[in-house]
Amino acid sequence: MEESERNHKNPEETNPTVIRSIRHSTFHTLTAMIVWLGSIHLNIILALLLILLFPNTSAFWILGLLILVLVVPTSDRSRLGQAIARYVGKYAPGYFPVTVHIEDAKLFDRDKAYILVAEPHSIFPIGYLSLLNITGLMPLSKTKALASTAVFYTPFLRQIGIWLGLVPATKKNFVKYLEAGYSCILIPGGVQEIIYMNREFEVAFLKKRFGFVRVSIETGAPLVPVFCFGQSDVYSWWKPDGKLYHRIARAIRFAPLIFWGGFGSPIPYCRPIQVVVGRPIEIKQNPCPSNEEVAEVHARFVSAFHKLFLRYREITGCADTQIRIM
Repeated sequence: MEESERNHKNPEETNPTVIRSIRHSTFHTLTAMIVWLGSIHLNIILALLLILLFPNTSAFWILGLLILVLVVPTSDRSRLGQAIARYVGKYAPGYFPVTVHIEDAKLFDRDKAYILVAEPHSIFPIGYLSLLNITGLMPLSKTKALASTAVFYTPFLRQIGIWLGLVPATKKNFVKYLEAGYSCILIPGGVQEIIYMNREFEVAFLKKRFGFVRVSIETGAPLVPVFCFGQSDVYSWWKPDGKLYHRIARAIRFAPLIFWGGFGSPIPYCRPIQVVVGRPIEIKQNPCPSNEEVAEVHARFVSAFHKLFLRYREITGCADTQIRIM
């Protein structure tokens, strides 16, 4: 593919296929990052202006704009949206840059639907943009990413998310897109992992997450373990600690914290991100799996995920990285 440099290995070898995103000009990579992530901070700025200007007429104009952007119909087939998604997909991975390690690329069928189970969430799951087909870094023709429903109730971020290929993380959407031939990317731990996030080890909130395994068995879609090294280093952050903070975060289903990137801005630091994609775990389809069957497949997945992490932390230059599976 034109947007990446590939290091292909002999199919008989077990060495991974390594795909490095190209570092384009600073202008394009920085613009792509602002388009992609800037909407979050644009909302914060507009909300502050709304408070400061209230009850002046300007405040009502800002409120009207936010409501309009929130309710206006948005389609992933929009020509403008597709153009923006292609731009972000082409230039954003090169900002860090992102390198994708596919453990056994020949096991992937471009036209087959897979469940890409990615960890960790970090501040933002930035590295997993590389798994979407718009980047050309994965051998998959159709992909969707399951995201928190909060994304789709946030002005501007909603539009960018839909154009990039994000859909609300509901079981209905999950099954619908798998059956339509889309590979689905999800982070089982979600924002729950932010509550436990710390600087000493990575957190994968997996032990109580069985839903994605049940869907895998019901649809027969293979499970693919994915880990992103370096993603947690692209932002500096501070958050409170203690039981009270944990209780509040669980109650509101959001982990409040302060984060910043380069020069104190919302733009992430330019630090390498290494996305490791494991071998697909083939699953025997069963429309009505028992709890025991789900538990057995879940244990197989967690074991494969942990082994993938241990195999690649040194290869990716992250030998000191520790993980706690919760």
